[in-house]
Amino acid sequence: MAFKKLLVIILTLIVMSTKALASNGIIVVKIDGLISPSVAEFSINEIHGANASLEELIVIQLDTFGGLNTSMRKIIRAIQSSEIPVVSFISPGGSRVASAGTFIAIASHIIAMEPGTNIGAAYPMNFMVSDSGEQKEAIEDKVINDSSAYIRSLAKQRGRNEHWAELSVRKNVSISAEEAKRLNIIDLVVANLDSLILALDKREVNLKGNIVKLNTLKRNIIFKEMSFWQRILDIISSPNIFYILMMLGLVGLFLELSNPGLILPGVIGSTCLILALYAMQTLPINYLGLLLIILGGVFLIAELYVMNYGLLPISGFSSISGAISIILGSIMLIDSEDPTMQISKVTFYSTLGMTFLISIGSIYLAKKTHQLRTTTGIEGLLGEIGVVKETLNLEGRVLIHGETWKAESNTIISTGEEVSVEAVKGLKIKVKRANK
Repeated sequence: MAFKKLLVIILTLIVMSTKALASNGIIVVKIDGLISPSVAEFSINEIHGANASLEELIVIQLDTFGGLNTSMRKIIRAIQSSEIPVVSFISPGGSRVASAGTFIAIASHIIAMEPGTNIGAAYPMNFMVSDSGEQKEAIEDKVINDSSAYIRSLAKQRGRNEHWAELSVRKNVSISAEEAKRLNIIDLVVANLDSLILALDKREVNLKGNIVKLNTLKRNIIFKEMSFWQRILDIISSPNIFYILMMLGLVGLFLELSNPGLILPGVIGSTCLILALYAMQTLPINYLGLLLIILGGVFLIAELYVMNYGLLPISGFSSISGAISIILGSIMLIDSEDPTMQISKVTFYSTLGMTFLISIGSIYLAKKTHQLRTTTGIEGLLGEIGVVKETLNLEGRVLIHGETWKAESNTIISTGEEVSVEAVKGLKIKVKRANK
C-alpha cells in the first residue's frame, strides 16, 4: 500500500510539473506564398511543437494562392490530429486564400478573416495535365471529383457550408470575408490579430468530440518564423527562381567544360542544379520539356568538342540545334494552366538571353583560340625566327625569344644571321637560313 501511494504521488508530481512547464501561450505561424514542402515541414513542426508544450492554441496566418497537393494534405493531417485548436486567420487586409490554402482553412477548427480579404478559388488547376483529348478530360474529371469529395468531407467535419466548399472547387468561386461569414464558411470577421484573440476568449471548440473552452486573454503571443534554410528552400520553389537556377547551372557547367580548371563556374553550376532538383519536387514539371533543355545543353557542349576535332562544318548545326531545343524545352517546362505556376515573360526572356549570350560568347572565344597557331611549348617554336650566336657548322647556338638553344643545320650559317626553326628534337632544334 505504501508503494502504491508513493507511485500515485510521483505520477501526480509528474503531471503537475508538466503543466507547470507548459507555456499555455498562443503560437502564431505565417504561411505567405506557395505551399511547398518546406512550408509544410515548418507548419507541421510548429503544430506538433505547440501540442507537445500544451499551448492554448495555434494561429496560422494565411496569405497564399495555393501550392503542392501533397504538402497541403500533410498540413491538414497535422491539423486533424492536433490536440489543441488550430485557427486559420486570413490576414492582413488585401490577402487571399485560394486553391490549397482554401483546403487548409476549411480543415481548421476556426476560420477568421480580416475585412478586405477573400477565400475560395480552389479549382485544382496546378494539378492539371497538358495532354489533350479524352485522356485529359478523364484525368481532370478524376482530379476534380477527388478534390470536391475531399473538401466536402473537411467542411462537414467542421460544420461548414459543404455546398459552397464544393462550388469553390468545381466553379472556382471566391467570396469576401463578410459573405463567407454569412454563408457559414468562416467563424469570425476581425480587424487584426489582437481583435481575433479577444474574440476567441471563452469560445467553445469541438476537439475530437470534446468541447474545449478557450482562455485567450493575457496569454503570451509567440511568433514563429521559418529557419534560414527553410526560407531558402521556400524561395527556390518559385517557378521563376527554379528556371533561373536551372539555366545558371547549365551555363556554369558549360563554362567549366569550355575552360577546364576555372573551378568556380563548375561549383556554382553544380550547386544551382542541386537546388533546382529540390524545387522540381514542388512544381508541375513537364519532363519532356526538361529533357529538351538537357539535350540542348548537350548540343552546346558538343559544339566545343567538334571544334577540337576539326569538324567545323557541322559545329554550327550543333549550336542551332541546341538553341532550338532549349527554347522549346523552356516553353514546355511547366505543366500547368495555373498562371501563378507559370514562368513570367520577363524571367523567361532575360534568362534565355543571358544563357545564349554567355554560351555563344564562350563558343566564339573557343573557336578563336582553336584557330590561333600554338605559341607555347615545343610546337610554338616551329617557324620561329632566331639569331645565330655561335656559327653553325653542322652544330652551334641560336637565340630565340631570349633563350639560347643548341641547334643544328645542314649548311654553314655565320654568327648574326637569322634562322627559322624547322624541327625540335628534344632539347635541340634544327634550323635553316631564314628567307629575307
